[in-house]
Amino acid sequence: MIYLDHAASAPLRASARDAWIAAATEVGNASSVHGSGQAARRLLEDAREAVAARLDCEPIEVVFTGGGTESINLALKGLWWAREAGRDAVVLPDGEHHATLDTVTWLATQGAAVRPVGLDGVGRIDPEEFAAALAGVDASAAEPSAADLSAADLSAAALATALVVNNEVGTVQDAAALAAAAADAAVPLHLDAVGAVGHVPVSFAGWRGTAAGSSGLVALSLSGHKFGAPVGTGALVVSRHASLAPLLHGGGQQRGLRSGTPDVAGAVALAAALAEATDELGAETTRLRALGDRLITGIRAAIPAAELLGDPVGRVPGNVHVLFPGAAGESLLFLLDQAGISVSIGSACQAGVAEPSHVVLALGRDERAARSVLRLTLGRSSTTEDVDAVLAVLPEAYARASGSRTADRS
Repeated sequence: MIYLDHAASAPLRASARDAWIAAATEVGNASSVHGSGQAARRLLEDAREAVAARLDCEPIEVVFTGGGTESINLALKGLWWAREAGRDAVVLPDGEHHATLDTVTWLATQGAAVRPVGLDGVGRIDPEEFAAALAGVDASAAEPSAADLSAADLSAAALATALVVNNEVGTVQDAAALAAAAADAAVPLHLDAVGAVGHVPVSFAGWRGTAAGSSGLVALSLSGHKFGAPVGTGALVVSRHASLAPLLHGGGQQRGLRSGTPDVAGAVALAAALAEATDELGAETTRLRALGDRLITGIRAAIPAAELLGDPVGRVPGNVHVLFPGAAGESLLFLLDQAGISVSIGSACQAGVAEPSHVVLALGRDERAARSVLRLTLGRSSTTEDVDAVLAVLPEAYARASGSRTADRS
């Protein structure tokens, strides 16, 4: 099997597996005061310190969770419940991951007013439009009036959120600019870094900058299985100055933000995978860009109508998101799967339901185009031979899926 769906889930790293097994054999609850419990506690806190060092934050700011979806829910619901009185708007860029979209949809049932921010044709968020939405100013107005600006002071958002890397088209946002806009507007910001951590440089402190108190960048989510840690591991970086209410109540572990017996083995495995991923980031970026360019060039040569979506330059290494006009993405996926090649038609978190890509729609494309895309994502196990194998079968699959060649039913 040729695996080109690393954005959905990366192969488990041997370092993470070995770290998990070693930690799992140790008996002890990290909340217990006896020797065994304190030994487990040391493992947990060592993992916290290791993760913090790689994400450029303080150890106390690392809250271990069960994955990206939990982290996003904790950030968004926690910020909403702790919001200032009179602030009821949530700034939500188009094309976000369903973990964010569905959480904000739920917040809307609790009274949240959603302020959308559009994407440009390659999936970028305009920091100026983002800033306008934070303040409640109409960004389409050439010169906001004094009344507009006065109203903006009264209508600053309760919170904002944004992807660092779009999980479908791979466009990398200017996280520092978005964080600065949030700080200027005195709005707390959550960044979904699930597709970024382990794949592009991430600096919580650097992106937060000189923001003071509970505004600006205050939360950043990540998921372990995206960079080779076990499924079911993750974390939310929460600024020590943030005002955040918990989802879970119980023993008050992890600053009271995530009660429950800590998953020590999962935390240790997450730290091991993150260390390895960040150590090899420079070399892997160069290698994956070369492999991605080889794949894109080959697709364009074999299928001239195919179109690369997303930012052609500012994209996460290894992401090749392609529009195949006239072909159903679902059909292409099944034909490639029959040839032993795993790809996707979008996020893996849509419960296996084939539907038009909301991200492609957010780029301004029509529904037909949004049903005609494939996401091929390369990772640490990908090779030149994998790319060439895809290029060998893709033209035939496209011909069959687009109806330009009658399918062989013999």
